Amino acid sequence: MHFARMSSQTSLSASPNSSSFDRRLDFSFPANPLRYELTDGVTAFSAKGNMIDWDDAFANMAHIPDSDGLPEQWMADAAAFRDSGVRIQEHRYGDAPRALLDVVMPGGQPKGLAVFVHGGYWIATDKATWTHYAAGARALGWAVCLPQYTLAPESRISAITQQIGKAIEYASEIIDGPICLAGHSAGGHLASRMVCEDTPLSIHTMERVTHCLSISGLHDLRPLTKTRMNAQLQLSDDEATQESTALASPHPHARLTAWVGRDERPEFIRQAQALQASWKSHRAQVNLVIEDGKHHFSILDGLEKADSPITRAFVGLE
Repeated sequence: MHFARMSSQTSLSASPNSSSFDRRLDFSFPANPLRYELTDGVTAFSAKGNMIDWDDAFANMAHIPDSDGLPEQWMADAAAFRDSGVRIQEHRYGDAPRALLDVVMPGGQPKGLAVFVHGGYWIATDKATWTHYAAGARALGWAVCLPQYTLAPESRISAITQQIGKAIEYASEIIDGPICLAGHSAGGHLASRMVCEDTPLSIHTMERVTHCLSISGLHDLRPLTKTRMNAQLQLSDDEATQESTALASPHPHARLTAWVGRDERPEFIRQAQALQASWKSHRAQVNLVIEDGKHHFSILDGLEKADSPITRAFVGLE
């Protein structure tokens, strides 16, 4: 298994003639082939002059062979893990119907709290679909929290950010010790929002957060305003900008790893590069890992193993 861990010099740039989409990303990586110019339409042009369809740019399933069977497989694997004898506590952390979280307990005293926030473009899935991905961190002695949240269009992304903050605050009262955060795809966005300067977490809780792992995360939400799914997300230009972690200032104590697969859609690699480059400019502790041979969903497989690099990153050991 091979990884490309990018140095602190990795960055992106905008040309003087690019749109405001590029100008908001003040980077300097002239050879970057993933710099897109956002237009008023659904399509845009890459630096090579190729037309970009934003719906296709975010269409993971459409580009993964046999992906139709993945949701059923996730649910089966999650159910098998829950039925394996592990101790799982379900808690309600708010009044909303979906304001529930599971805490997967280790065999002994927890070393700390590891939080995994599920993806699904803020419009799909729940905590029960992903329980098996707690296996690796649990085996290392961590209590693993899997929160779910109110989905769009019932809730806006900015409100979901606040809701995840409340879930972590609740879980932090149950489990002592350090807190490590992780999330996948839209969950990567939500996890990384917790370590922005305007974090919804309390000062006391933020002092316990030692690492954040964004797996195939969405960090620049502005292109999503040009997709069909925005009929459900209801992202305005202002909210997309405000909720984009690549455009935000990191918390002074933030320590973050953006982890993405080499076989992802190019937009997801750009999103990880954008976050790393932007936060490096703020002198934040941020790394980028591009894992060979992994796509948007197989990137999660290592979380089931205690000795995998991604699990070690989850609990802040990498």
